Amino acid sequence: MAELTQAEVAYSHRSIQVWRTLLNWLAFFFQIFAKILRALGHHPLLSSSASASTHAFKPLQVVELPETDSSATVDIGAVRDSGDDVVSEERLQKLTVVLDLDETLVCAYETSSLPVTLRNQATGAGLKWFEMECLSSDKECEGKPKINHVTVFERPGLREFLKQLSEFADLILFTAGLEGYARPLVDRIDGENLFSLRLYRPSTTSTEYREHVKDLSCLSKDLCRTLIVDNNPFSFLLQPLNGIPCIPFSAGQPHDNQVLTNVTLLKFLLSSLNHV
Repeated sequence: MAELTQAEVAYSHRSIQVWRTLLNWLAFFFQIFAKILRALGHHPLLSSSASASTHAFKPLQVVELPETDSSATVDIGAVRDSGDDVVSEERLQKLTVVLDLDETLVCAYETSSLPVTLRNQATGAGLKWFEMECLSSDKECEGKPKINHVTVFERPGLREFLKQLSEFADLILFTAGLEGYARPLVDRIDGENLFSLRLYRPSTTSTEYREHVKDLSCLSKDLCRTLIVDNNPFSFLLQPLNGIPCIPFSAGQPHDNQVLTNVTLLKFLLSSLNHV
């Protein structure tokens, strides 16, 4: 009888811990949504959401490059659906994590429009940054694409975040940015080729409520282990239950720790799924 009582106490204690954890995550999501609402319109970045607000910085316009493989988003779904019988058990236990780019992993500014005070604040606080060239949609007289210079700041802990996440998840980049801008940027932050797939603006879809929505059904028919991390909740409008919102990142937030928090959350979700 004593052993039964101890078991009941242990089970009750574990149940309380689970409920506390769930309540903590709900409070965490509420804080994120509140900060997203406060942040809207305050960060003049080179993302699609920033272009709709009025600000002092000049937004960068980039040209869309010709698509090299128009069937990329279809093929991955077909491969995953047709290869179920040969996929290893270890791979089935992994998550598929879809990551946004601008204001989620990095923030980017047109170099000529970046205030010196903001640059000094970010670099002085230790933010990793780099400059790159990308194609602009503005054409020169001879019809050649114009080269623009962009300053990119990495979210604190970005490289370690991608490395840790790749240990238990398949990573996919999905951005509403155009390939002419996003591709060279991702080449810089993903030197180890941790992203198994990169999707750009042509892979997004438009709905009656919002443009550039990221439809996860292009990846697989079964999305039970697929999650998307994005600073814009409208990006996962078609699959809201698969979305994990994050606080928008800018150079004015050099001590941001959002990506490290997301690693903990995703590990918790994977553990929960594996025990279902």
